[in-house]
Amino acid sequence: MNSLQKNIALWLIISLIFVLLYHLFSQPKGTHENVIFSDFVAYVDKGQISEVTIQGESITGKMTDGKRFKSHAPNDPTLIPLLKSKGVRITAKPEDDSPWFVTVLVSWFPMLLLIGVWIFFMRQMQSGGGKAMAFGKSRARLMTDKTKKVTFSDVAGIDEAKAELEEVIEFLKDPKKFTRLGGRIPKGLLLVGPPGTGKTLLAKAIAGEADVPFLTISGSDFVEMFVGVGASRVRDLFTQAKKNAPCIIFIDEIDAVGRHRGAGLGGGHDEREQTLNQLLVEMDGFESNEGVILVSATNRPDVLDPALLRPGRFDRQVVVPLPDVKGREKIFQVHSRKTILEDDVDFSLLARGTPGASGADIENLVNEAILHAAGSGKEKVELADFEFAKDKVLMGAERKTMVISDEEKRNTAYHESGHALVARLLPGSDPIHKVTIIPRGRALGLTQQLPVDEKHTYPRKFLLTNISILLGGRAAEELILDDFTTGAGNDIDRATSLARKMVCEWGMSNVMGPLSYGRKEEQIFLGREFATHKDYSEETARRIDEEISSIVTGCYNNAKKILQENIDTLNRLATELLDKEVLNAAELDAIIGIPVEEKDRGQENPVSVEA
Repeated sequence: MNSLQKNIALWLIISLIFVLLYHLFSQPKGTHENVIFSDFVAYVDKGQISEVTIQGESITGKMTDGKRFKSHAPNDPTLIPLLKSKGVRITAKPEDDSPWFVTVLVSWFPMLLLIGVWIFFMRQMQSGGGKAMAFGKSRARLMTDKTKKVTFSDVAGIDEAKAELEEVIEFLKDPKKFTRLGGRIPKGLLLVGPPGTGKTLLAKAIAGEADVPFLTISGSDFVEMFVGVGASRVRDLFTQAKKNAPCIIFIDEIDAVGRHRGAGLGGGHDEREQTLNQLLVEMDGFESNEGVILVSATNRPDVLDPALLRPGRFDRQVVVPLPDVKGREKIFQVHSRKTILEDDVDFSLLARGTPGASGADIENLVNEAILHAAGSGKEKVELADFEFAKDKVLMGAERKTMVISDEEKRNTAYHESGHALVARLLPGSDPIHKVTIIPRGRALGLTQQLPVDEKHTYPRKFLLTNISILLGGRAAEELILDDFTTGAGNDIDRATSLARKMVCEWGMSNVMGPLSYGRKEEQIFLGREFATHKDYSEETARRIDEEISSIVTGCYNNAKKILQENIDTLNRLATELLDKEVLNAAELDAIIGIPVEEKDRGQENPVSVEA
């Protein structure tokens, strides 16, 4: 029975109930005989009237034999004396001055209220979404809005992923181009990448580019508290898609229902697993879903069930990575298309200064720059606005109202000077971009390095240099203050973690050799690393601890030696920091007294050391 037939049946039932209620309420409580006035007077003369009720010109009453009557009397002054003389009981009521529609409304209001409440509950039961009796209906939304259409021209920095999806769009527009050689349309595409890289934006671009229906739904929309509801919604979703084929279905955050089976707490009858089983059958079961392409997105492909990832279901896994420096430059251009820019804005410089930033991070950075320029009353957005936004996003907002004592400020200045001086004098390190002792976020100061080139692998020497830079602040405190502060806590933690990975994961220790120590145990149900299994002896553990200690201590002594040899430069640098609070690369080189030179340096993530 389709929805039209259901609606017709519903209104027929409502009409029948309305008629029954009308007849029920319209039945008179007693039979009244209509009597003309002359006959009424004759009955009074004969003593056949026992009681009357007079309301204006209307007379109702009862005869001596029990019959009820009603009559219409003119304004006759002799009527009342006549009734009194015959001993008739007289009841007088005031004439009703209310309009007729008020009388009707008052008399019918309870019945109308009852019918309205009944219709409301019936519509709740019949409507879709999360209403009663409609749990199994799909919550997918059909993308039909053409006013804010996103296309592939709005997507930048992920050219390989765009090419994969453009091929699918071309297949939908001209399938014969591919099927003439025996090819078949892919059944599923899985977009994999870190958060903020543009997976959902790519899906919106598919909807904007394709001239086919586009159904979108979130993975969490399948999950309900009732077992079997998610599977029913999957069936309804693919039923809708088949009716609109060729069609694209986009499921965002598919890991909500696609996690590895058997890892949950509910066993095989878990609601999420039932939903996944139905999804597997719909994608590649006995029934074919020709013309239906499933596009999904997740940032946790490692927790997905292997049956979901096999060919025939998700035929392609499209990696949507963090953009490189060229990609970030294009993303800056895309998000600044509608912005009035000053001539000094250099997107290549901004791209270099935001390594590891995703597309969402860059969009937020551009918006912060626009807001800062607008708040300053500028007509155009300048490079300084972008620099302010970059510092705010990467390092946190300035805490100008924070009260810091002169002694604590001096400690921070020497701490950051130690980082900066070691970073500038060690060969192979990334160039210094900025040193500041203005409190930002949770840090009292910060030293930021700016990589020249992108790097995807890191040499051992480069990692040892980074550990030395991280410990430069602690070494400066020991040399100048002859004491230690808690400001180096984060630096020590990062340095120790980096040294442990060098020994246990990357095989960069001459003592321990090219071996991996400590097998990770990941709980699929929790979706994260839960514990590390100790698969080595106590003697090996002792040697690992000794090697980690040796690496960190050696780097610390190296940083301390560099600062001892340049103690005067360290004092000048700290003095300038106390005076200006912020130093850029050129000012730093002028204080150190070395020419600015371009060195072959670079890493994907800059070293930002905090006090």
